[in-house]
Amino acid sequence: MSSVAPGKPRRRVGRIIGRTAYGLVAGILVLATAAALVLVWTVQRSFPQTSGELALKGLQAQVTVQRDDRGIPTVSADNTHDLFFAQGFVHAQDRFWEMDFRRHVTSGRVAELFGASQVGTDEFLRTLDWHGIAEKEVAAMDATTRGYYQAYADGVNAYLADHRGAEASLEYAVLGMSNSDYEIEPWTPADSVAWLKAMAWDLRDNIEGETTRALLAPAVDTATMNEIYPAYPFATNPVIVPTITPMTQSEGGKGADAAARTSSPGSADYRSGSGADPTAPSGGGPAPAAVRWTTAPSTLAAVQTLLGNPGEGIGSNSWVVSGSLTASGKPLLANDPHLGAALPSVWYQMQLRCRTVTKACPFDVAGFSFSGLPSIVIGHNADIAWGFTNLTTDVTDLYVEKVDGDKYWRDGKLEPLTTRTETIKVAGSRDIRLTVRSTAHGPIVSGLTDGFTALAKTPIVGSAAPASPGGETGVAPDAATAALPGQYAVSLRWTALDPGTTSTAIFAMNTANDFAGFRHAASLFDVPAQNLIYADTKGNIGYQTPGRLPIRGAGNGYFPQPGWSSAYDWTGYIPFDQLPVSYNPDDGYIVTANNAIVPDSYPYFLSKDWDYGYRAARITELIQRTAKQHPLTAQDMRDIQFDQQSWIGKQLSGAFTKVPLHGAGVKRAVAMLTSWDAQATADSPAAAYANVLWQNLARNIFQNRETPLPMDGQGRLFTVVGAMLDKPDDPLWTNPRIGVSGRDEMLALSAEQAYDELVKAQGSDQSRWNWGDLHAITLTQQTLGKSGIAPIEWLFNRGPYPVGGGSSLVDATGWQLGDSYATTTVPSMRMVVDLSNLDHSSWIHLTGASGHAFSPHYTDQTDDWRQGLQKPWPFTKEAVDAATVDTLTLTPAA
Repeated sequence: MSSVAPGKPRRRVGRIIGRTAYGLVAGILVLATAAALVLVWTVQRSFPQTSGELALKGLQAQVTVQRDDRGIPTVSADNTHDLFFAQGFVHAQDRFWEMDFRRHVTSGRVAELFGASQVGTDEFLRTLDWHGIAEKEVAAMDATTRGYYQAYADGVNAYLADHRGAEASLEYAVLGMSNSDYEIEPWTPADSVAWLKAMAWDLRDNIEGETTRALLAPAVDTATMNEIYPAYPFATNPVIVPTITPMTQSEGGKGADAAARTSSPGSADYRSGSGADPTAPSGGGPAPAAVRWTTAPSTLAAVQTLLGNPGEGIGSNSWVVSGSLTASGKPLLANDPHLGAALPSVWYQMQLRCRTVTKACPFDVAGFSFSGLPSIVIGHNADIAWGFTNLTTDVTDLYVEKVDGDKYWRDGKLEPLTTRTETIKVAGSRDIRLTVRSTAHGPIVSGLTDGFTALAKTPIVGSAAPASPGGETGVAPDAATAALPGQYAVSLRWTALDPGTTSTAIFAMNTANDFAGFRHAASLFDVPAQNLIYADTKGNIGYQTPGRLPIRGAGNGYFPQPGWSSAYDWTGYIPFDQLPVSYNPDDGYIVTANNAIVPDSYPYFLSKDWDYGYRAARITELIQRTAKQHPLTAQDMRDIQFDQQSWIGKQLSGAFTKVPLHGAGVKRAVAMLTSWDAQATADSPAAAYANVLWQNLARNIFQNRETPLPMDGQGRLFTVVGAMLDKPDDPLWTNPRIGVSGRDEMLALSAEQAYDELVKAQGSDQSRWNWGDLHAITLTQQTLGKSGIAPIEWLFNRGPYPVGGGSSLVDATGWQLGDSYATTTVPSMRMVVDLSNLDHSSWIHLTGASGHAFSPHYTDQTDDWRQGLQKPWPFTKEAVDAATVDTLTLTPAA
């Protein structure tokens, strides 16, 4: 018995401990379950209603919203007010956080969301005053167009009437942790229009190149500058409109045998056209330190981050082929704009349909829209299809201004600087007052970015410029010279800083039914300047350069211009009837891929900073080759869009024939290139090695020098290094800093470095190397996805996803040479429009319809996108009805 008695208390204690542990575990499980339920409830409470009936104040009649299995909506209404009201409501249902964030960017109010870290960005954006310019554009609109924007805003606000905070989107619940005082404001038409300014900035082209060249000019000689910034290779790569013959704005749609046309010089004013009126109606508390925005290394980098990180690879592909080359006998049109990767994608697919198409309600259009903007931006209606690529013309100039206190020199006289004051509100801190100064050219931007500030401290201008007020003029406009000592500032002249009419043009494009109507819409499409391609159901194809393209005085904008001389001012804009145009060219196709638009014989200066044409050349080659084999089909167009041939990879594969290499592994890796088809597919070991080799070679030639040379623009570097490979004694092959002399030594060192890097990253078994993992894309939500807090980033980010392609390839998944192989820019969407049967068209974009994390449509298109697949694109009522899985009926509230 004595042996039993001592055990009773121990069993009792054990039971207590067991019960306590069980209770703790059960409590933890209950709390975890409760937390999970709260999280699920918080996440899902903002998901949109997509079926049933919903009464909304402001509607005039019933509207139906049909969604397919990917959540893509078709909106049908009886009148334009209800059509755009419903578009605003549906955009807000799926993407309101994205819309709200965008308007804070475009109005320079990001610090109101994320605090003091964004003050520098806001100062830059307030200086450019995108939202103020948008307000002027809204005020200048005709009543019909303004009505579209107001109806859209009313629809957004109808959504906000019942959705505040986390009910609008999960992000507001997270934002409330650090900024509990934030309140959503009503939507306005100017909030919509301002987004066009952001896209124009994203596609502005050469302002960084102009800055880089000016800062580099004192450190390199003219021969080196010309070598690293070569001319466009006209002899090998195509131009968009090679033949120049006149065509008036009212011409078009006059038969399939018309020759290719480009307008010739004349005296008509900008957008003069056929005499028609171009503006006529066209149808809180301080933020906890743990919740912060990731700080970008510079103001320009911060702006790029906010807009989707354009970086390497911004551009686009588009082409159109006529029925003479297709199996159906009707045109095929393909487009894939290259933009910064973003989650959600910049695009939102939808269809807008007037139940009965009339003059009062003329819309039956489908395609890709921007959330926050009424209309369809790229797509087709029942008669025509259109696509965009960036024009890459030079529409920005920097002016070095000689300042004296609150004045600046101009033509030998002191002129007063104009000023305005902005107040920047900062979450968790005091307001900041900003004084914006401007000259006749535009706002002063030095002091806001490192590059512009450096230009002001050591001013460099084109050497054709007088060195100071009253100075003599040099003779070499493509070279650069230092200005005389003094106090300087840098101002920005940019077409988007003047009110324009693009916000009207998109509606004219949506309702055009022939080439003349398309060109009228193009005449209004001033900023951002885009290549516009065209096809119609009658069998015609075409192209038009639109845009407000400046005519310069004494300079060409390749280097900063002297602000003290009005001789370097813009003198006007190229008249629309003198802009390049092509209609039913004899070749039967038109290709645009940011390449040169016209030959040097064109009478106006457009740019020296074209994309170098490797994508355009490859697309042209594939169209010609495939057309010789069989009539072209829509699948051929999709295959071309996903072509991943690497031009520089082909060059490197043949460059090592006589180069002495050391080490069996290096030799095997280089030998792998000789049998490679140059396709940079995700699973390719050779593509992995070729790209790592290319990066190491580029670093050794350009970056790892006593005076580093710029590595932006892989197409430009393709041209530079491609020419160098034929010149073994080119001075750039020699780099004393790394102990290399001559081409073969440089190639051998780079091959060995690439091998070592890839072995470290993916192992010594070369069969296991692959490009996709190196080049993978992580879809990053542009705000809280960059919070620096892993659990929050987990909520919003997705990936990584292995992808193929690369910079200056047709499948243009861009990456930052010299930095990382990770994909940063992408074909943001792909579409192929079949004009023989619009229901046979196809489309895809990077992510999905929804901006709500954990929605089934958040990234449901990503896997197809990365594999080059597209989904059917129903257009006719019968096809849309057959694809519908949810129908929401919107009715007027009593």
